[in-house]
Amino acid sequence: MNKIVASADEAVADIPDDSILMIGGFGLCGIPENLIDALVRCHVGRNLHGLRTISNNMGVDGYGMGRMLEAGMIVAHTGSYVGENKRLEQKVLAGELDLTLIPQGTLAERIRAGGAGIPAFYTPAGVGTLVAEGKETRDFDGKPYLLERWLRADFALVKAWKGDRHGNLVYRKTARNFNPMMATAAKITIAEVEELVEPGELNPDLIHTPGIYVQRILQGPVYTKHIERRTVRQNKG
Repeated sequence: MNKIVASADEAVADIPDDSILMIGGFGLCGIPENLIDALVRCHVGRNLHGLRTISNNMGVDGYGMGRMLEAGMIVAHTGSYVGENKRLEQKVLAGELDLTLIPQGTLAERIRAGGAGIPAFYTPAGVGTLVAEGKETRDFDGKPYLLERWLRADFALVKAWKGDRHGNLVYRKTARNFNPMMATAAKITIAEVEELVEPGELNPDLIHTPGIYVQRILQGPVYTKHIERRTVRQNKG
């Protein structure tokens, strides 16, 4: 089965307004930057709006998901970290965006549960904090746990290192992050890869996401691999 699409623009062309989108990445590492740029072009071309995003964070000002935020495409965001995006802070304080913060491990497990068909699970993370408000609590072996529900999406946009036309994916090092679990937790998963190879060229033992989870795949034309915060060590002599 050939799942290759010609471009990022073609891959996201049918994403409707008000969709729930999972977008892979951790900071700027492993983000589907070409698909994000294509979404912004969709907004310019047909006013794509009302998106509810699920991602660890919102990129930075002017790059990654930060571009979607600045374009006014996102009305709600679920994630675990917001510290690098001033525009996000401004929109939340102004009441222009609904923000849900989740402990990072819980976010990862809720997404994984969504892909595994597990509607809810118990976790100790967040007990006794604002995270616990309105949630069921149960004791197991004398310790309190919160009931957390799965997370699922209409579309997942993920980025991998290599892939084939059947949709099998291999991620590289830290860029794996949230991508594999998001690929399983959406109705339609769209993957962009740095290198597109023929079926059989990927070592089956090294495939992280089987092609059954991926509906569309493309080779990204450009990867800038922007550094989120450059830190240079200064020698003291």
